[in-house]
Amino acid sequence: MANNQKTKWVLDPSHSEILFKVKHLMITNVKGEFKKISAEIDGEDFKNAPIKVTIDTASVSTNEDNRDNHLKSADFFDVEKYKEITFEKTSFKSSEGNTYELKGNLTIKGITKEVKLAVEYGGGNKDPWGNEKAGFSVEGKLNRSDWGLTWNAPLETGGVLVSDEVRISTDVQFVKQVS
Repeated sequence: MANNQKTKWVLDPSHSEILFKVKHLMITNVKGEFKKISAEIDGEDFKNAPIKVTIDTASVSTNEDNRDNHLKSADFFDVEKYKEITFEKTSFKSSEGNTYELKGNLTIKGITKEVKLAVEYGGGNKDPWGNEKAGFSVEGKLNRSDWGLTWNAPLETGGVLVSDEVRISTDVQFVKQVS
């Protein structure tokens, strides 16, 4: 009898976060996060399995209502028209030790571009209820204007209100599911 079991790793949202930082006034960072995310790794082997991440754009939060509403507007994410940001893995290669290079197609506002991210595999463990878990930290940088997120304001002293560079910092935990 053949083993037809399929393994899927599903994001544990209560132990995962997607954070971003953007320079404001060219002097400090403003931090934000997306509160509603889902992700799946479809297979046992992380390197070879398809990986898909879906982010609810309306869940963007910077702990400041006026800024959050501006981010949700057509100036930035246009959440009425573009409900999701997606990421789909194209490659996952060993770098050194427990670090990897993850490449994938990131789609924001209907524009898809390949991004490269640094991944650190934190390892696997079982929780007190017997669930097998795996953890990853992901870091990267992107240029927001590549996805049509171009709103800005010039400063009197030179420079701009919001930098183009966005730094991403993610810690995610996955739960193994076998069906």
